[in-house]
Amino acid sequence: MLRQERSLKISILVPCFNEERFVKATLDKCLEWVRSFALSAEIIVVDDASTDKTASILADYSAEKKIELITHKENRGKGACIQSALSIASGEYIIIQDSDGEYQPDDYDDLLSPLFENKADIVFGSRFLGGKPKRSIYFSYAVGNKLLTAFCNLLTGQNLTDMETGYKAIKSDALNQIKLEQNRFGIEPELTIKLSKIPSIRFVEVGISYYGRTFEEGKKIKWTDGLLACYYIIKYGIFYSHKPKQAKSK
Repeated sequence: MLRQERSLKISILVPCFNEERFVKATLDKCLEWVRSFALSAEIIVVDDASTDKTASILADYSAEKKIELITHKENRGKGACIQSALSIASGEYIIIQDSDGEYQPDDYDDLLSPLFENKADIVFGSRFLGGKPKRSIYFSYAVGNKLLTAFCNLLTGQNLTDMETGYKAIKSDALNQIKLEQNRFGIEPELTIKLSKIPSIRFVEVGISYYGRTFEEGKKIKWTDGLLACYYIIKYGIFYSHKPKQAKSK
């Protein structure tokens, strides 16, 4: 199916902050996947004011590999990175790819197939579905994630298993109908809830592999982000009403 869709363009958005150990390998895998299917794709990396060697690595990489690089002068968060990348993205399909090595570009086939087959408008890669490899760490975070997902489902009517996943593939036509505002990890519930309120929107989940990191290895999300997620679920689940945003011109 993917080889039949070479005329369609894919935008891969890569938020990045202090990932000197992982970002080059992640981008190499993205490029390898694109080339293996000979698809039309753009890779947009956003350096969120990194303080390690990430900035220099990305500068060299973008010059050599011809990827798009956006640099934030101040650290603004994952949500701000996604918004910056979306401002120049031109693909019919958007993939959000973390730069930390936890999610594998090998799973793009599974993420995109429901979109290419017109069976979905949004595909979430679930860490709790399927038989693919998962690194087992932080039981408390898994429980917290499932509670947040259940709360989100209660307010949206969806039946997701992993609302907080960092792996999402979305038709740009759907994204163009909403306006994002959260700059940090609140982007996950905001994106999910605002998309769920678009009439006739279709969500699909697919199982993905997941190699989660420990805090010693650079994991950044904290338990306080879970409390903020609850706030954003309430904010957008109860008080947000969908008002279509004017689609941007290509």
